[in-house]
Amino acid sequence: MNSGIKILVADDHPMLLKGLRNELLEQNYNVLEGANNGAKALELIVSQQPDIAILDINMPLLSGFEVIKKCQEASVLTRFIILTSYKEKGFVLKAKKLNISGYLLKDEPFIEIKRCIQAALKGTFYSSNVFDEVLSNEISPQLEKIKFLSPSERTIVRLIAQKKTSKEIAELLTISYRTVQKHRSNIIAKLDLPSDADALSIWALNHKELFLML
Repeated sequence: MNSGIKILVADDHPMLLKGLRNELLEQNYNVLEGANNGAKALELIVSQQPDIAILDINMPLLSGFEVIKKCQEASVLTRFIILTSYKEKGFVLKAKKLNISGYLLKDEPFIEIKRCIQAALKGTFYSSNVFDEVLSNEISPQLEKIKFLSPSERTIVRLIAQKKTSKEIAELLTISYRTVQKHRSNIIAKLDLPSDADALSIWALNHKELFLML
């Protein structure tokens, strides 16, 4: 039954790559030659068109995210599962933005990979619990706050995230310094931030990826 499902595994850790390929072969999946770097993974995906590609994020030459982006730009139909050790918000955000099929941690049991593959084939997203926790507790609440910002306020936050000063922002947007300061006050109130001078700058730097999702 699984023999008709073509899978590629890419990871730069030889033992993990071999172990996962062997597990999948034992389950009778059609497992391609493994890839130990992102460039090789991209080459195999484009040439072999696997149903599923299981990718590490951190790989030589191209990261897992870069491989996925290039494949999507080339309209490759392969479905992607990220298998990683990263639980941080920035990685979850990037994965969410790429609209992948699964996000699993490397310490999960193999049964979770099997479930993820089956879900991906049905067009359903599947992830480790930590992905949902980060999304629900750290990302979604901040996205809700950002929705209350006007387009002008969002532009100003993006520029603050680029470490632009109020004076530089005023010059870039051709508005007065006073207008920028008024916008900053409104943004601080809408985001429910402390009124100290650095609070907005710190928030903007920590959440700059969120604006890519809007």
